[in-house]
Amino acid sequence: MEKTALTIGGVEIPLGGTARIKLPMVKLYTDTNMSMPVFVKRGKRSGPTLFISAAIHGDELNGIEIISRIIQSKYLDSLKGTLIAVPIVNGYGVLSQSRYLPDRRDLNRSFPGSQRGSLAGRVADRFLNEIVSKANYGIDLHTGSLHRTNLPQVRANLDDPETLAIAKAFGVPVLMNSNLRDGSLRECANDVGAKVILYEAGEALRFDELSIRAGVKGVVGVMRHLGMLPKSRSKKSLSEPRIARSSSWIRATDSGFTTHIKELGDLVEAGDVLAEIKDPYGDILDKVLCKNGGIIIGKQNIPLVQEGDAMYHIAHFSSPDEVAGHVESMQDELMDSEASLNLIDYKSS
Repeated sequence: MEKTALTIGGVEIPLGGTARIKLPMVKLYTDTNMSMPVFVKRGKRSGPTLFISAAIHGDELNGIEIISRIIQSKYLDSLKGTLIAVPIVNGYGVLSQSRYLPDRRDLNRSFPGSQRGSLAGRVADRFLNEIVSKANYGIDLHTGSLHRTNLPQVRANLDDPETLAIAKAFGVPVLMNSNLRDGSLRECANDVGAKVILYEAGEALRFDELSIRAGVKGVVGVMRHLGMLPKSRSKKSLSEPRIARSSSWIRATDSGFTTHIKELGDLVEAGDVLAEIKDPYGDILDKVLCKNGGIIIGKQNIPLVQEGDAMYHIAHFSSPDEVAGHVESMQDELMDSEASLNLIDYKSS
């Protein structure tokens, strides 16, 4: 549960208080000051502390929009506990539209960091000690990498019962069991006592409306599960998500121009043709075949491939047909024009 006193960046936020904090970071060599934007909202009643973070990779932008919609919503008017929202963790990467920091390090492999370490290490240290260590739970928002799109999915250590319950509450059809990786935010968050799930959806450097709506709905679902928001009055029950314990990449078997036959979210079986690779004259060089059945949860978008390029990410389930049905239902629900109006209420400007 949260503590009565909460201080971030030297700013004390009391129960019932709201703050927008510019957490000082290492300045640019142009003598330009840099800061990490932090939004804190505390309910008048005590409860859990949840952090939401986005843009740990600077080219992954969907999470920024998800957090801004949460901040601007009326949901927080009835908040119990504390929400700490960081829409841009890696401001350096956002400025350069790059996954990495100027020192070419991946921030999500630089935790716990150090006050005297590399730039990435210093950012990691500040974020871990000022934000993560003060929370009980966390949701880290990501997208696919450049030229790749991910189906909305949650990745987490699903062998931990409490983390599994949070992942299910997010409400997306696909849960990927993902062990804690050295240097990752999730590993270090676990070390300081915060249970963290990772949401993957969409593509780098793009806003994807389906992914954003699924993300907003997922964050609200987790907050309801934790008792931070009132339970939904809707009588519609959530579809039980399916857990994938394994996944595999299908790689290009030749170099050329690709025509995709299967798309994100499709149910595929062993032997299915996923794509055709052609030469500049349009002659087919090879067909990319599925090796093991499952659901396509990640896909390359660019139509140019080199032999060996990762083209399709396929998750394997015991009942993949059920997952495919859940994916289709999610897409229909979130993109329905009338349903979307009821997804979230915003404050009047």
